Amino acid sequence: MHKPVLLQEVMSILAPKDNEIYVDATFGAGGYSRKILQLADSKVYAIDRDKSVHTFFDELNSAYPQKLELFTGKFSKMKELLAQSNINYVDGVIFDIGVSSMQLADGERGFSFMHDGPLDMRMNQSSDYINAETFVNTLGEKEIADTIYKYSGERCSRRIAKAIVNARQKKTIKSTLELANIIRSVIPRGKIDAATRTFQAIRIWVNDELGELEKGLKAASEILNTGGRLIVVSFHSLEDRIVKNYFNQLCGKNSPIPTPSEFTFINKKVIRPSREETQTNPRARSAKLRAIIKL
Repeated sequence: MHKPVLLQEVMSILAPKDNEIYVDATFGAGGYSRKILQLADSKVYAIDRDKSVHTFFDELNSAYPQKLELFTGKFSKMKELLAQSNINYVDGVIFDIGVSSMQLADGERGFSFMHDGPLDMRMNQSSDYINAETFVNTLGEKEIADTIYKYSGERCSRRIAKAIVNARQKKTIKSTLELANIIRSVIPRGKIDAATRTFQAIRIWVNDELGELEKGLKAASEILNTGGRLIVVSFHSLEDRIVKNYFNQLCGKNSPIPTPSEFTFINKKVIRPSREETQTNPRARSAKLRAIIKL
């Protein structure tokens, strides 16, 4: 089961109150939504582009009828989705950026090199987006190498790209295990699986995750009431840099001309999970929490 990362810290910052409205922008298994509804008589609007989360929504909706609504779509379209329910402003928005445990565990989704399955990696499988198979079988060698390096920092990206192109000349690369073994064949064994960074980079590319994050943060900041909180849990440096830079911009940090800002930091230093949490939930190891409040 997917465990929500930094749950207590997130709730402490969000401080849910009765009759307020919150957005769980990355619903997943509903861990944050469930905790909000346990803590206050509030309304939660959840967003997720993965239709498979409806199972978790149905269970939670039964426990808290009329208190939860789920939109299937991108959180970058948050304002348009909420407008369907005549919601223009909310009191808090939470993002948990990254692939979920359920997606990793399902080999058919193609996110993990630990399970053999089709090279998919789309968050929304009903979308028309190109998938991971498209990436490895159609892009040029330089574009593959540049993308892997840009989104993961993989130093062997050129070697990996060359191996992918050589392999696909013999036959189309169709499975996660095929791709992982191609990568492993040209990278020395290390502390983490050789395929880790490349799979991360392809997933980010397939789902335009960084572009979505930028748009989602902007949308969230524009719908907050006074006193509303924007909370983001990220898992790697590219995401965290986007969050940090946008929060700095909103809070007027490093502005050449001091001007009144609409937002201020709740935590100036990034919050990380406790040792106890990382021991019970390895997914939390790289998590970073940043939060701001609208003045």
